Amino acid sequence: MSDGARTDDRGGDDAPGVTFADLDIAFPVLRALEDVGYESPSPIQAETIPPLMAGRDVVGLAQTGTGKTAAFAIPVLSRITAEGKAPKALVLAPTRELALQVSEAFGKYAAHQPDVRVLPIYGGQSYSVQLSGLRRGAQIVVGTPGRIIDHLDKGTLDLSQLEFLVLDEADEMLTMGFAEDVERILADTPDTKQVALFSATMPSGIRRLAQKYLANPVEITVKAKTATAQNITQRYLQVSHQRKLDALTRVLEVESFDAMIVFVRTKSATEELAEKLRARGFSAVAINGDIPQAQRERTIASLKSGSIDILVATDVAARGLDVDRISHVVNYDIPHDTESYVHRIGRTGRAGRSGNALLFVSPRERHMLRSIERATRQPLTEIGLPSVDDVNAQRVAKFGESITENLASDHLATFRKLVEDYARDNDVAMADIAAALALETRDGGFFLTPDPPAGDRPQRGDRPERPRREGQPRFATYRIAVGKRDRVTPGAIVGAIANEGGLTRQDFGHISIRNEYSLVELPDDLGRETLTALRSTRINNKPINIGPDQGPPRQRSSARGHRDGPARRGAPKVAGRGARR
Repeated sequence: MSDGARTDDRGGDDAPGVTFADLDIAFPVLRALEDVGYESPSPIQAETIPPLMAGRDVVGLAQTGTGKTAAFAIPVLSRITAEGKAPKALVLAPTRELALQVSEAFGKYAAHQPDVRVLPIYGGQSYSVQLSGLRRGAQIVVGTPGRIIDHLDKGTLDLSQLEFLVLDEADEMLTMGFAEDVERILADTPDTKQVALFSATMPSGIRRLAQKYLANPVEITVKAKTATAQNITQRYLQVSHQRKLDALTRVLEVESFDAMIVFVRTKSATEELAEKLRARGFSAVAINGDIPQAQRERTIASLKSGSIDILVATDVAARGLDVDRISHVVNYDIPHDTESYVHRIGRTGRAGRSGNALLFVSPRERHMLRSIERATRQPLTEIGLPSVDDVNAQRVAKFGESITENLASDHLATFRKLVEDYARDNDVAMADIAAALALETRDGGFFLTPDPPAGDRPQRGDRPERPRREGQPRFATYRIAVGKRDRVTPGAIVGAIANEGGLTRQDFGHISIRNEYSLVELPDDLGRETLTALRSTRINNKPINIGPDQGPPRQRSSARGHRDGPARRGAPKVAGRGARR
């Protein structure tokens, strides 16, 4: 496999006997591919690039991680005309994370095309930044449907000169409630444009889109290779959510590792977990989609040099990360799908080295564990939580190693004389002085406190977790001003809020759609900036006016009851796709 297969936007095995030079792509693009070490295309790229270069519409069916981004970015950059400021290419993506990822990839492949400018447009970002970019001119716009529609409504985005339109993760966009937005954008663009539609599946909605808006498309299907490398040892640890941090801390203490990536689901979780690990004495740094590129590069350089040992990352932030010294990958939060799992653990076991992958699984996530085992065709070995004795034994061993290491120091003679003088002048035993000096660098709680007896521990952590409305530290209930009378669906709610607020489907709890309004459970740590962005969000062209739920309205005496009152205990709740049940 060539070096080009290392980054996730390449994906899959190389197409046998084919190089990028064989695909008649533009020379500046070919130079950029050589700069990043790409030599041979993946199967989806080898099949898709020739018809796109020939001007054909294309429907590509392939899973995430098979190299779709390069499959459409390379021909677009090879054929685009850079004259003028109006966009010549538009890429629609379902989430802002994917939009940023695609935009970054375009920038990398356009490194030798200084006249080509790429602009990401997505919900949650300031309009002023996007308006400035549009005024300066951008030949390629990568955006989420909702924000693209906003700019079309404001007259700030001109698509009249569009030559290429790409729908990336089209099935995901339909699932998230963007069908009407996508169709409107397609209808508002020139009939002469070339269209590429990429999707993991081909539901009826995608089939209808292709038949209506694509002209005699070439249909290409590539299945992802999901088997994982044989040199990666895969294990899992069953642990409740409340004990994850304790479990990770124990693993870090007893496992011998060189460098490690710890994967979590959200950007806020990267910062929170990295801070908690640093407080426990580990050299951990967060990396996520909000971190500037220069800071990202410094962080990766520190990981390579050994200045830091633990990277806490999201899936998107870790794409393209290739550091040989990563010996362990920990899935602190279980991934959304099996492809993500394969890509995550592919960060270890590089350059022929052995690697270790550990998956944290809560009792209610065991079904996902089975899916991973089926997809990878490899069983994961269960391990137990390292015991208190295991941790303390490691602390004693490391304490001894530090003494042995310092005995070889060139400065030992100087401190030996100081200690001998102190012992003589104060009549103190040498062992007591050594213990006092050790205490100076370590707090008194050197040993881990034993776990309380099983009968004294709360039993909830051993049972499947269930979201709680009151006292739940992770969720709060918000009210939005759209309901049944506005014909909203859970998918539309999830899609709109996720894009404008920068959330993922895993950030949604229960969704209860009432007649006049809806109640949505979201993370309880939503910042003021996120809420401000969400207040202007529209669903079915109506502002949602999101705000914390203040409880049921004041009851009135009425024989008719209250259609919009609080849900009765046991009443069914409508859950959005990916919502916690």
